[in-house]
Amino acid sequence: MGRTVLAIDVGSTKICAVIAQIANDNSISVIGAGTTKAQGLKRGSITNIELASRSIKTAVEDAKRVAGSEVTSAIVSISGAYTKSLNSNGIVNIQSKEISFKEIERVMHTSLYNANIPNEYEVLHALPFNFKVDDQDFIEDPLGMNASRLEVETHIITTQKSNLNNLKKAVQGAGVEVENVVLAGYASAISTLNDDEKELGATVIDMGGNTCNITIHSGNSIRYNDFLGVGSNHVTSDLSMALHTPLNAADKVKLSYGSLLNPSNDLIELPTIGDESNTQEVSLEVVHNVVYARVGETLMLLSKFIENSGLKEQTGAGVILTGGFSNMEGIRDLAVATFGSVPVRLAKPKEMNGLFDSLRGAEYASVIGLVIYAAQPYTAYEIDVNKRVRHTNEEKTPMTKVNFEQVPDIPVAPIEEQTEQKMVNLEVQKEKKSDEANGLSKFWNWATQLF
Repeated sequence: MGRTVLAIDVGSTKICAVIAQIANDNSISVIGAGTTKAQGLKRGSITNIELASRSIKTAVEDAKRVAGSEVTSAIVSISGAYTKSLNSNGIVNIQSKEISFKEIERVMHTSLYNANIPNEYEVLHALPFNFKVDDQDFIEDPLGMNASRLEVETHIITTQKSNLNNLKKAVQGAGVEVENVVLAGYASAISTLNDDEKELGATVIDMGGNTCNITIHSGNSIRYNDFLGVGSNHVTSDLSMALHTPLNAADKVKLSYGSLLNPSNDLIELPTIGDESNTQEVSLEVVHNVVYARVGETLMLLSKFIENSGLKEQTGAGVILTGGFSNMEGIRDLAVATFGSVPVRLAKPKEMNGLFDSLRGAEYASVIGLVIYAAQPYTAYEIDVNKRVRHTNEEKTPMTKVNFEQVPDIPVAPIEEQTEQKMVNLEVQKEKKSDEANGLSKFWNWATQLF
């Protein structure tokens, strides 16, 4: 028996909802989709919950209408804005001398517990990038191995609790419960990277309307992620100011004539800001220069992120550009020159059954990645936003409202109460040494499971 999933990509410029059927063999068939202009968002974050809810509801209702299916919970993307990342590690002894899933779960939770996560931040993903069995490094999957000690190094991605809760409130306001939350850049990587690129290491840059999300993969896991608050809409703003034309006219110029290739001397007529009844002639060479300057600066900033990550030498597959901004003509050639002659590929989301033509563009990489994430884990093991360890052999269940009680001994508020009560993470548990007796008992039960 298959299951139906709803994926919602909450972007700065558009909201996209996709409904898909996932069979028992994890094959995916898209059955519905809806896209609407984003309102109440700025630079990837919620600025008006009511407007954001309205946009989300419109996209979801359109997807339901096409699919003819009722889905009440969703997997949702979250922007890389206001996220922080850190690396942590954990060590456990293996008493039975054979590593079971329980030991893997225990060592991953230990690495999460050891991380110094600020109280105002909540964990989105804890992704292991190095399992060590006794003295042997970089074990792909330690399950079933004989060992006396198991170690793990994890990359932990966190976001501000307020940012996460505002996103959940906006989605709930649209009549949909949040089952899982995934970093948008992570989702884009899932839908664009192939197996060779995962193994060799690659930088994935999702270039959107107002933001660029960057993730660096090495060792089949995310090792670095960052965020740049610049996107294709900034090209529109630059054109509007340089050409003294309204934003809607500047956007049409960008879409029709925005190119990074050889400029043209042709002239076009544009309305003037403040007096749209009058027109002016503008050379396409000016348009080219404005676009080239902004895109070049954006790519230069992204190049610095790669340099500062310290992982450039571990990305043998180069750079993968996706997102709507990457559709600009000539951007690949400029990226090759900017990134130091590393391989650069323009990527669209992976093919799947029933994928609408309208969803095949690079701007839909994130939402397709959410659907793939719902079908199967991207890495062999991962701790998700619900503190649950996802793994490749996990039992698949239909999408339902998140039941935080399924997470052993981690007291998280029911979803309808989260706006009133702060989410509790493992670091908070570590600090609450003066809790009342029943809280201490619950913590002790959890700790004994780990150790």
